[in-house]
Amino acid sequence: MTDSAQEPQSRRVDARGAVDLSGLASQGAPAAPTPAGPAGQSPTAQAQATAGPSAAPNSWAIQVQPQQLQQVVELSGQAPVIVLIHGADAASATMKTTLEDLVDAQQGRLLLAEIDSAAHPELAQSADQVPVATAFIGGRPVGEFDASVPADQLAQLVTQMVQMATQNGMTQKLPAQSTRVVEGQEPPAEPELPPLHQAALDALENSDYAAAATAYQQAIKEKPDDEDAKIGLAQVKLLQRTTGADLAAARQAAAENPDDIDAQIAVADLDVLGGHVEDGFSRLVRFIQTHFGDDRETARAHLVELYSITGDTDPRVSASRKQLARALF
Repeated sequence: MTDSAQEPQSRRVDARGAVDLSGLASQGAPAAPTPAGPAGQSPTAQAQATAGPSAAPNSWAIQVQPQQLQQVVELSGQAPVIVLIHGADAASATMKTTLEDLVDAQQGRLLLAEIDSAAHPELAQSADQVPVATAFIGGRPVGEFDASVPADQLAQLVTQMVQMATQNGMTQKLPAQSTRVVEGQEPPAEPELPPLHQAALDALENSDYAAAATAYQQAIKEKPDDEDAKIGLAQVKLLQRTTGADLAAARQAAAENPDDIDAQIAVADLDVLGGHVEDGFSRLVRFIQTHFGDDRETARAHLVELYSITGDTDPRVSASRKQLARALF
């Protein structure tokens, strides 16, 4: 792996992204959140995880579009990411299969994001050669390699990435993002969502957040214990609050007005959306530690909502809940 001093470009994340990676798994769809179940996974991911032995094996390889690249790089703050730009040639097919095998063998310790240069010729023109893979950890490129690297060295590189991530405190496992088709086996059918949930996702694909919120609200009205709808609605509200927001301006406003709960919430929302989950949580916990009355309760309630969006099984949520308990008592 060759070291790279190149800094990643300034990134703007416009989807849940680091909160629920399965939002990237739909090729060609606009980046948008997928409702998480009680375990912090999407309904599809949960079905895959609980499927019987005849189901297609889980995979941590996803097809993404060039416009999702910023989000993918941001995800490397949660787990290592390899971005593979491949073509339709034999070398690409070999490298793609090898990396998929290696990444899936790690069972969620890293992610492989694949971009088809045949569908995006501008990428093939900008890259010196295809296939080419770039490794990211913590939002920074840590190496680049191509088809000349033999399979045994690719295995070593993947192992090194996992080790580097562990040394930097990145120890969580990601939920499966897709399934791999076994030769001679039909791919599993996607489980059907309840009609209102499907309507919400359809609206999200068109960036119609108001319609998505309405669908989730109706689902909750019809079934008050629908936790998936509640989390989906919280995700949509997060997108509504942050659409068009200027992070730099929000941070400046929060710094200049430390007692303004709305200003603190605005930055916390953007941090969670951008993958800086701990930063968003810590900001609100600090506010709770130093404020009382209605503003304190507003901050607490909002923090709990962000917990639900991130997922109760996420270790960052568990750690923040302990901090919140100390702040309150």
